[in-house]
Amino acid sequence: MAYPILKHLTFNEWANTKVAEVLLSADDIIYYQKNRSSFHSIAKTIMHIWDAQYIWLKRMNGESLDTWPSANFNGTKEDALLGLVQSSNDILMFIESKDEAFLSSIFAYKNMKGDSFEDSYEETLFHVVNHGTYHRGQIISMLREAGLTKVVSTDLIHYLRTLKK
Repeated sequence: MAYPILKHLTFNEWANTKVAEVLLSADDIIYYQKNRSSFHSIAKTIMHIWDAQYIWLKRMNGESLDTWPSANFNGTKEDALLGLVQSSNDILMFIESKDEAFLSSIFAYKNMKGDSFEDSYEETLFHVVNHGTYHRGQIISMLREAGLTKVVSTDLIHYLRTLKK
């Protein structure tokens, strides 16, 4: 039996919520501290995940962006974490409103450089979750590097086990 995308999107929302909860209680110094990673702080990594989720949802709704949504962000750590979790929920709600045939259909969009692409919704959604998982792993590493060793697991198998309880 196929692993359903709705379950995967629910996992993404759960994992982003778990990371947000940890970061809300973490010292702001850790959140903004410069690190050696794809993005040079946890704050920038959070904004990148949020940007990507927002951009992909816009693309799936027929709108292609040419600037990063976070370019004009002036909010707090709490605002960013709330935005990340909300964008996860927005994608989930968008897909929950669609039928099964929608997932395999193709949509056209332009990337930030203006290049045209066509992809299926389902493959794109698996990409969005995989992308977030990769960067959440980086955040966990940055937290551990900063001395926070009691960090909740956001692994998919851990999430799936929580569903069995």
